[in-house]
Amino acid sequence: MQERVHLTEREINRDLLRPVLTTPLWFWVLLGALGSVVGLAAAAIAYLVTTGIGVTGLNRPVMWGFLITIFVFWVGISHAGIMLSAILRLTQAEWRRPATRAAEVLTIFSLTAALMMPTFHVGRQWRVYFTFPYDFARGIFPNIKSPLIWDPAAITTYLTSTILFVFVLLLPDIAILRDRSTGIRHTIYSVLALGWRGNPRQWKLQVLAGVLLSALILPVFVSVHSIVSWDFAVAVAVEGWHATIFAPYFVIGAVHSGVSAVVTVMALLRWLFRWENYIRAEHFDALGRLLIVIATAWFLFFVIEWVMGLYSGHGAEIDMRDLQVFKWPFGLLFAVFLITGFFIPVPLWLFRNVRRNVALMFWTTILVNIGMWLERFLIIVPGLMRKQTLTFNWGSYSPSPIEIIMVTGTFAWVFLGVLLFSKVFPILPVADAKEEKVLGDYVQIGKVKVPAIYREE
Repeated sequence: MQERVHLTEREINRDLLRPVLTTPLWFWVLLGALGSVVGLAAAAIAYLVTTGIGVTGLNRPVMWGFLITIFVFWVGISHAGIMLSAILRLTQAEWRRPATRAAEVLTIFSLTAALMMPTFHVGRQWRVYFTFPYDFARGIFPNIKSPLIWDPAAITTYLTSTILFVFVLLLPDIAILRDRSTGIRHTIYSVLALGWRGNPRQWKLQVLAGVLLSALILPVFVSVHSIVSWDFAVAVAVEGWHATIFAPYFVIGAVHSGVSAVVTVMALLRWLFRWENYIRAEHFDALGRLLIVIATAWFLFFVIEWVMGLYSGHGAEIDMRDLQVFKWPFGLLFAVFLITGFFIPVPLWLFRNVRRNVALMFWTTILVNIGMWLERFLIIVPGLMRKQTLTFNWGSYSPSPIEIIMVTGTFAWVFLGVLLFSKVFPILPVADAKEEKVLGDYVQIGKVKVPAIYREE
């Protein structure tokens, strides 16, 4: 892919630092809109905490609903940062450059949104004993064999390592802002830059740190959503959850939704900041090709999970599948899930003109995450509705306005976080854009032109 626009370093600095150094009117409008939704969600959370978990639609036996669904959803979205930054950095995929930081920042704010949901779902936040090694209120240790204990440790480790990963790779860009700012901003950027001067030794250490962190985060990337899947797979007496394939199925589904979310964010950044020269059609083309592979792998695991459930011949399992597919309203949701999550976007991505059309990539990736959210909902609620043996203990679930507001608030929170990050730090890596420029230059050798830096594939 050689579609680069020739830009000078001065033009790269001007374009990529513009969101940090200038503030257009639309920024304040969007900030106010997203902030209002977050504020409304905060009020709903305050009402939930002061009144009790009864303000939600949860009831026996459906004790997990929208809040746990959105928890699993945001943990899945968070896998985008590692997929695009760590894996593609290790494989030296050149087209990754404009997407890496947006993916990493999306990971950070997705994880913060995910962590909030179980915290408020428990109903007694002051008794969240599973986040500590010892329950001081009751004088007992929690059951360390439960995935509910592993979740906080895995996600906190993932969040900490991702923040460190972003900060290390951000140092050259912070130094540029330090040299272009004055007053208190100059002081803050000077502290954050950690004395970066861009000498060869610093560049060597930074590149080495990026590669090492990429390799070290990969096991965490696999373990986090595997542990989330075990929240379901090791549960007692819930049909549809007892599948040994849940761990890889959840991981590949997380990557599917996460990379789709990165495409959505990239399209928004290209539109908001007029970055057509940096986020180009070739990048959407490459991400579309990657999504075809990921979506196909996810669909294979989905089919295997269903075949395993039906092949068992267990009556309760088959009844639960019947509820998911043929009973109202889950049958409609199941059809929408499959159509939006796979059968509309993947056939479209097979066409090069679709992959290179930014608007179509934006809407197809929106459809993917609608489908993936419904997938998590259909795993959680129908399984819990009939988990009791006796029919008089069966129940249903419908979300309350409080839950709907809180879930909507998580979307506003994530996009607000990405927007504020773009105001403080470059959301597109300036150093990577300049490195891409160098790698894209050609020199004349005899009668032929060759890349200025040749990398053996």
